[in-house]
Amino acid sequence: MIEVAQKILVVDDEKPIVEILKYNLEKEGFHVVTAFDGEEALNKVEDESPALIVLDIMLPQKDGFAVCREIRATREIPIIMLTAKEMEIDKVLGLELGADDYVTKPFSAREVTARIKALLRRSKVENNQNNIEKNKLKVGTIEVDQDEVQVYNLGKPVELTLREYNLLAFIMRKPGFVYSREQLLNQVWGYEYIGDERTVDVTVRRLREKLEQDPANPDYIKTKRGVGYYFRPS
Repeated sequence: MIEVAQKILVVDDEKPIVEILKYNLEKEGFHVVTAFDGEEALNKVEDESPALIVLDIMLPQKDGFAVCREIRATREIPIIMLTAKEMEIDKVLGLELGADDYVTKPFSAREVTARIKALLRRSKVENNQNNIEKNKLKVGTIEVDQDEVQVYNLGKPVELTLREYNLLAFIMRKPGFVYSREQLLNQVWGYEYIGDERTVDVTVRRLREKLEQDPANPDYIKTKRGVGYYFRPS
């Protein structure tokens, strides 16, 4: 049993699955809230602020991929995705959109519970480690203060446009993770943004000119040929 009743949001349009997970998680001391379609899930995230989300992919209104994308645009809540599909592409897409773990149906409630506990433990450790500077991102000489919405290089403030700042902060949150231009348009410019992918290239070029010692041979904002961009791991 856990000491504090952490809140888990379970999202699935199959009510028997929701009830099984709810029963088993409540036995372990969790407080469980439920949703049965994508729109309801997003509303519950706003209203309930769960500690973790168990999210099915095949949902009415909005599918799990769309829900995961919208949550990840503003929140870092751990997400475990559920699906009856076994295709590798679904697993890869879910993880690329920001899911932390993935379980294929049919599954045992014990397995899902164990994965939830493991994710919550990891999240707690990471939060404790970053508690003092949880709103600061730093790699090498570059630091992003998310409270001030300000970027520093070698301790000196760097003036960026809001779009440049948002792009830099986004890729710095997962150093080493390669994002395609389409992913960056969706996540930074917004899913409904209609524009050329070259917009990303232009913004990256401007960031390099402002942050890199040699923009033509960048140390931080790197290109993965044929794929996209990533921020150098520390």
